[in-house]
Amino acid sequence: MIVSAVSAALLLLANPASAASATPGDPGIGDPYYPTYGNGGYDVSHYDLRLKYQPATDQLEGTATILATATQNLSRFNLDFALDVSEVLVNGRKAAFAATGEQELEVTPAAPLAKGAQATVVVRYSGIPSKVVRYGFTAWLRTPDGGVAAGEPESAWWWFPSNDHPADKATFDVSVLVPDGTQAISNGVLVSQSSKLGWTRYNWRENKPQATYLATIAIGKFDVSTETTAGGLPVVNAYSKDLGDNDGAARASVQRTGEIVDWLSTLFGPYPFSAVGGYVPNVRTGYALETQTRVFYSPRQFAGGSNTSVVVHELAHQWYGDSVSLERWSDIWLNEGFARYAQWLWSEHENEGTAQELADYVYAVHPADDAFWTVKPGDPGPDNQFDLAVYDRGALAVQALRNAVGDEKFFEILKAWPTEHRYGNATLAQFQDLAERISGQKLGDLLQVWLLTAAKPANPTTAPAAGLAAAATAPVHEPRSWKQIQATNSLHEHHVG
Repeated sequence: MIVSAVSAALLLLANPASAASATPGDPGIGDPYYPTYGNGGYDVSHYDLRLKYQPATDQLEGTATILATATQNLSRFNLDFALDVSEVLVNGRKAAFAATGEQELEVTPAAPLAKGAQATVVVRYSGIPSKVVRYGFTAWLRTPDGGVAAGEPESAWWWFPSNDHPADKATFDVSVLVPDGTQAISNGVLVSQSSKLGWTRYNWRENKPQATYLATIAIGKFDVSTETTAGGLPVVNAYSKDLGDNDGAARASVQRTGEIVDWLSTLFGPYPFSAVGGYVPNVRTGYALETQTRVFYSPRQFAGGSNTSVVVHELAHQWYGDSVSLERWSDIWLNEGFARYAQWLWSEHENEGTAQELADYVYAVHPADDAFWTVKPGDPGPDNQFDLAVYDRGALAVQALRNAVGDEKFFEILKAWPTEHRYGNATLAQFQDLAERISGQKLGDLLQVWLLTAAKPANPTTAPAAGLAAAATAPVHEPRSWKQIQATNSLHEHHVG
């Protein structure tokens, strides 16, 4: 048969990805720390989540609409998900699906997807998240009046299907139907709220790209406060009504969110999102998490009294970790080293110890044979991803950088990084390139010593050579801010059995 050029083109358009040329997407995104997390073959641009939740039974029903683009000719693709699925549609047509592995939902469209083609994926599902255990834990936190999803590096599987890796960020609409008298808190801005027949629907929107682990939902009975910063930024904070003795300290800390964001903006540049705030649910956990625009805090963070330092840490992540996200989990220093260092700068701001005094103290209290020095903040490994060394030794590396390049260049770097990579992903190598470009110095040896060597550096962070001997032998006193900073060390103790 002879086919004209026009006819051939029409045939290609009608069937752009033949079954022969299309192949399955990888079941993992390629991160060596978490080989099964995330998926290959597509990029998500938006999640629309329409949920119904019954606090009394922990029953969650959902319809997720996922807008994605195929990055290859795609015969099959995976989503990360752990609840029961009743139906999957791809571009309006029923798709075959199967649960595989710990958290893989394998989807086979009725027709292959062509590379570059946009796809609309609808997943209908239900389950009791608190009873779903994967890899030996659940990331869904049950509360006396509802439930919370907040965990790192994973929490999405328990409430929505996703490409669960920070390398694939997307915008979110989260709509939650709950019984009257119960509230639903999520990321971004509350765009509408309505009640009918005993149920209330809350519609939240995060209009800037967001990693899936930074998406959060909290359902329960909250006391919600709303205000605006001097610059007009909406601040939404929420507190469970049964926090007991921790209630006052939690409010005395989290209610300073607007003030702290304004202060951080002087260090890191303009705040990158359209809202800010935090919430404190009645959970038994001890960690906090930088869920985008709406930080999660455990009540235990405030068991010893108010703690603005933890608020500083989590809000610093809005620039370092949320707006600029890591490309792979080995680059966790780009999140935690700078968030910890923000706490050191807050200590300076509050006249409770300079960053240099804190660095000297950390260096002095860990002898050379301490296991602290065996963890490499620049590549700690999955088992040590949230080790104390990633935070404290990570902050030491930031102080070493500050001393090496001088304050003027250092604070220029602090602003340039979240400006140049806003809403994207970046790596340690890219940070080194930026810091070298701004400072005019080669910094590879310094970063190698402080981030990638499993041994205590021979010299403290102080830069001038003449001061090294004196710094090494001078008595070191505990800075006044030390205990409050250390009280945040359970920040990402995330797995809940």
